[in-house]
Amino acid sequence: MDKQNKITRRDFLRGATAAAVAGPYVIASSALGGNGRPAPSERIVMGCIGVGGMGTGDMRSFLANSDVQVVAVCDVEERKRVATKKGLERHYAAELQKGTYKGCATYNDFRELLAREDIDAVSIATPDHWHVLQGIAAARAGKDMYIEKPLSLTIAEGRALCDAVNRYGRVFQHGTQQRSDRNFAFACELVRNGRIGKLHTIKVGSPASGEAGLEPPMPVPEGFDYDMWLGAAPWAPYTEKRCRTPHWYFISDYSIGFVSGWGVHHVDIAQWGNDTDSTTPIEIEGEGVFPKDGLCDTAMSWLIECKYANGVKMIFADNKKIKQGVRFEGTEGWVWVKRGEIDANPKSLLTSKIGPDEIHLHLRKDHRRNFLDCVKTRKQPVAPVEAAHHATTICHLSHIAMLTKRNLKWDPERERFLNDREANRYISRAMRSPWHL
Repeated sequence: MDKQNKITRRDFLRGATAAAVAGPYVIASSALGGNGRPAPSERIVMGCIGVGGMGTGDMRSFLANSDVQVVAVCDVEERKRVATKKGLERHYAAELQKGTYKGCATYNDFRELLAREDIDAVSIATPDHWHVLQGIAAARAGKDMYIEKPLSLTIAEGRALCDAVNRYGRVFQHGTQQRSDRNFAFACELVRNGRIGKLHTIKVGSPASGEAGLEPPMPVPEGFDYDMWLGAAPWAPYTEKRCRTPHWYFISDYSIGFVSGWGVHHVDIAQWGNDTDSTTPIEIEGEGVFPKDGLCDTAMSWLIECKYANGVKMIFADNKKIKQGVRFEGTEGWVWVKRGEIDANPKSLLTSKIGPDEIHLHLRKDHRRNFLDCVKTRKQPVAPVEAAHHATTICHLSHIAMLTKRNLKWDPERERFLNDREANRYISRAMRSPWHL
């Protein structure tokens, strides 16, 4: 833990609160109101867990809102948290027209950040294998949360986080920001309102995963808590690519590759358009191409076919097989959408108007602002936890189908495979002590 933070891990385990901190956090008085900033009662106090590329992007988006105050950052890499602290303090010094500003604490251990009673909400942008453990801890600590995609490393983990969010009444937003893009929402509105006739097929194309060669063990860099980075994952010798984007995405101890790391974005839109946020397919089969050796071991290429109880078929593949994006096909036409593009047949669909009595989906352009609004109103965000879990589950089902190489029958209610002991073993994983759900 950094020197300026007085709360210890032992305090946390004893149930100490932020009030037990030996010294006060220094916040300029003008930060509490005035200069056009909302009053303290209107501010959302946030902490950011994971401040790499995506985490920093999320934080900057939150900072663009005057009713947010970021007071703490956490990262297992010292240089990242120190640089982030400096950037935050420069930001607030400029905003408050002060020469200096000292009001951001840094942490190596997320539990110490969560122990602070002054924090209302957290953003979590750590590697996939950390999302659920940190999300459950946040829920138990009474924090609302914005968690980057994909939701979980396993299906069982995703269900555990859903249960925690619901049990503790927390607001949750998944980082599937395409739901806050007008083109994606409009495409799904066209489908949900029957403009393409009866939906029968969805085609989902995602960027493919990568690979890396054999990497020799290396000394752990100074200021990097490698044991905490590994967390519940099996111990493995340190090598730089293991802990760097994008390679950790392609190592199954931490992710299942771009099947979920990228694919969940478009699978999520497929779920939204199919009006199946509360469920998953009932049958799945497919194949994948995996690296033969080296550091990475997740599928580089895949082709999956799913069947839903409503009769809709979804084909999910890397973008070498299916054009990137989501294509909804119906009895009277189709609509295809990806970031920055939308197309349809007939073309008249693109100028179609959704009537006042028809289904209207989320129209806010700012995904993180939607989360902040829901923190205040306690309403459900556009990407709630159950939708996040079911979209991510489809990615896991795809991965399991590739591993087992056979047609699988799935019970969405029980979240179990039917009569398939081998496939059911992939629903959960053992965790390295002392971590557990």
